[in-house]
Amino acid sequence: MMDKQKIYPRSKDRETVYLKNVIIDPSIIVGDYTMYNDFVNDPVDFQKNNVLYHYPINHDRLIIGKFCSIACGARFLFNSANHSMTSLATYPFPIFFEEWGLDVSQITEAWDNNGDIVVGNDVWIGYEAAIFAGVTIGDGAIIGTRAVVTKDVPPYTIVGGVPAKPIRKRFSDETISALLTERWWDWPEEKIARNLAAIQSGHVDQFK
Repeated sequence: MMDKQKIYPRSKDRETVYLKNVIIDPSIIVGDYTMYNDFVNDPVDFQKNNVLYHYPINHDRLIIGKFCSIACGARFLFNSANHSMTSLATYPFPIFFEEWGLDVSQITEAWDNNGDIVVGNDVWIGYEAAIFAGVTIGDGAIIGTRAVVTKDVPPYTIVGGVPAKPIRKRFSDETISALLTERWWDWPEEKIARNLAAIQSGHVDQFK
């Protein structure tokens, strides 16, 4: 039986963690077996180093599904990184409410609030990619190295670049539809183990 409660899934590797087991912020929700690798910083510090501008006053959330693979240096940039686009000034006056005689309750008016970041299941996020607030990444998607993701990514789509744009789908529409129906990541562990050969070979028709 696999142990999804451990921090380090590999006995001699302290650069890779099961992310769910190092998160303490209740507004960061991570599914089972999702892993993060970091060869620069301690991967245990993902919450501090990789989830940026994520302040409780916004009530925004980072939601990551099961079986995701997140590479070193991937960043999730939340709403407080924004400056208001409707204001005539880019300067965030409400942050400095004491200087300008504003009420502290106005502080969130300093930035646009685009909502949560939602990452589906079995998503691979490449080295130093940046995911912006309000983005939803579909199941099975791949985010290229140093991509800057400002818009939603459809399931099983590879994106890359600055800003990130679709490169191609991973599979045929028929296979994608079958995968989204089967949702193998929700299977019991025993069934996943029994179907690993089919999963790894890319043959959805061999699921049993």
